[in-house]
Amino acid sequence: MKVYLDNAATTPLDPEVFEAMQPYMIEFFGNPSSTHAHGRVVRAEIEKARKTVAELLNTTPGEIFFTSGGTEADNTIITGNIETHGIGHVITSEIEHPAVLQTVNHLHSNGKITISYVNLDRDGRIDYPHLEELLKTNKKSLVSLMHGNNEIGNITDIEKVGEMCHEYSAVFHSDTVQTMGHFTHDLSKLKIDAIVGSGHKFHGPKGTGFMYMSKNCRFHPFIHGGGQERNMRGGTENVYGIIGVAKALEISYRDMNEHQKHIQGLKNRMISNLKEKINDILFNGDSAIADKSLYTVLNASLPVLEKNDMMLFNLDINGISASGGSACSSGATKGSHVLEALDIDSNRGAIRFSFSKYNTIEEIDYVAEKLAEFYNVEV
Repeated sequence: MKVYLDNAATTPLDPEVFEAMQPYMIEFFGNPSSTHAHGRVVRAEIEKARKTVAELLNTTPGEIFFTSGGTEADNTIITGNIETHGIGHVITSEIEHPAVLQTVNHLHSNGKITISYVNLDRDGRIDYPHLEELLKTNKKSLVSLMHGNNEIGNITDIEKVGEMCHEYSAVFHSDTVQTMGHFTHDLSKLKIDAIVGSGHKFHGPKGTGFMYMSKNCRFHPFIHGGGQERNMRGGTENVYGIIGVAKALEISYRDMNEHQKHIQGLKNRMISNLKEKINDILFNGDSAIADKSLYTVLNASLPVLEKNDMMLFNLDINGISASGGSACSSGATKGSHVLEALDIDSNRGAIRFSFSKYNTIEEIDYVAEKLAEFYNVEV
């Protein structure tokens, strides 16, 4: 049996999305910046896609900008705000995605900003009173806190953070890559300046995403070289990617309740199976708490660290794809910066399972059985 449980890294393309994209790979090939008929047809479809994304997020098309994905969007928002508005201080956390952490560290190393890290408890929950302290004592700050953590599944109360940032006149950016397409985002009700989406996290194409940028928070472009995206992002648009990401988000919103119920059921079954089959298994962060975590992510804490790499290998040779952490960090660091920041017991290993609408009960039972088999034999 082949089982894919690494959906936080990437998801399979929905056939309905591919069907929407296909004509723009072959038949409608014009450059959207061209003024002739071939270009105008394609331009109209890009603007239709922009309108679709805006309507789903309850904002205006003028506040949606297409990018190559979440990493570019995070870089653009953080760097653009700091350089355009003279922001000298960033408030973030030590468990953010590398797209955020490496960007702010780069700006700090160049002397452009100072950084404050909000306190976290050992489960990765934000200390909101400490966040308010940081906002009070650091005027003209940019706050960057992710909505859903890609490794431990913790969810940040972005409504609460937005209220705080608004009170202290701070710019609020949230990396919403893991929640986009899995939770609703009503931007008319959130006091937030910028969020991002990456198509391949919700069954859209790789290499395409978008950023929402409030009309009250405009900045100079990050990528120069053309007037595309209303002078905010140079370069010929990834036309079929844009059409695909809009279609994927549309499907996600259309079927969200059904898929959330299905995936949460799979996750609950995995938790139950693992607890039953493996002694002393724990779960990192809030990932095993249904109402406090991403329903797509479960981070299992195994009792013996040195068995962890072998465990992933054994799962792999039995057709099971899972992760030891973030795919974006693989090969770049020796371990998870998220788990390290939480002071997790260094004698324990971790495996992240992440689920999608295409997973089945049979797959969950198979994975739990194999993991228990390998673990119990080796121990």
